[in-house]
Amino acid sequence: MENPNQNDGLNRLAGAAEKFIKQERWSRRWTNLLKLAVVAYIIVTLVMLTRQIPSEQEMLGTDKHVAIVKLEGAIMPGTYTSAEKLNPLLDKAFKNPNSEAVIIQANSPGGSPVQSALINDEITRLKNLYQKPVYVVVEDACASGCYYIAVAADKIYANKGSLVGSIGVRMDSFGFTGLMDKIGVENRSMHAGEHKTFLNPFGPVDKEGREFFQKRILDRTHEQFIEAVRKGRGDRLKENRNTFTGLVWLGDEAVENGLIDGLGDMGYVEREVIKQTNTRYYETEKGFMEQLLGDISTETATKLSLYLTSLR
Repeated sequence: MENPNQNDGLNRLAGAAEKFIKQERWSRRWTNLLKLAVVAYIIVTLVMLTRQIPSEQEMLGTDKHVAIVKLEGAIMPGTYTSAEKLNPLLDKAFKNPNSEAVIIQANSPGGSPVQSALINDEITRLKNLYQKPVYVVVEDACASGCYYIAVAADKIYANKGSLVGSIGVRMDSFGFTGLMDKIGVENRSMHAGEHKTFLNPFGPVDKEGREFFQKRILDRTHEQFIEAVRKGRGDRLKENRNTFTGLVWLGDEAVENGLIDGLGDMGYVEREVIKQTNTRYYETEKGFMEQLLGDISTETATKLSLYLTSLR
């Protein structure tokens, strides 16, 4: 004789199993739908980006235009403002037979003197090779290494409120020995070479090493910077006792002392100076994620560097 309680338990177990199976089916369906949605989103995004990315022929174009290359942010190796990234763009801009002139849209507080010198040299080489005029148009700032680059151009324009100049060289260092003595911290670093640690912030001041670095590195780099400015600006430069001290000027005073040629923005230079308003930007190709999300880190770093420059 069958036990009613046993049959009831079996029925409940079968019902629970059936319910579990249905839930698993729904879960798999939703998972598959989600996967399909993600795949579809990626495909649509790729198609849109592919349509937006110009081909090499489109990049060269068949119409006459002004080639624009952006110089934005701190000038450092391994960034979009390094010689490795900017010089190929400049080469394309000058090489294109349809580019009538090249504009460098500058917005930078400066940076590496070596990278700046490499870009300056390349502008000079391309300008002489292709016999095309090159202009720098300054936005918020073109100081230090940025100005080192700018002086290679035929003419420099800026806004009356732009920061221009800072013809100097700096090397930052700190000293913590007094604080270390107060809190009982002992420097136990090791080195070989008498002046290897002349910039060590945790050791005593190496006067001889610092003097050597000042004269043989900073002063000579400054001299190279001054030479580039004098060569680029020529008779337009009105030197005074502050010209090469590292000071900066607003755009209107920069015109007066010959650091720049006039006041004007991109539109002014295109319309009134070059007399060509058809423009084409030459930019470094970015990876998929950078195109999808935008170069957030570079944009943030640029804004921070320009903000810090404005506080100096």
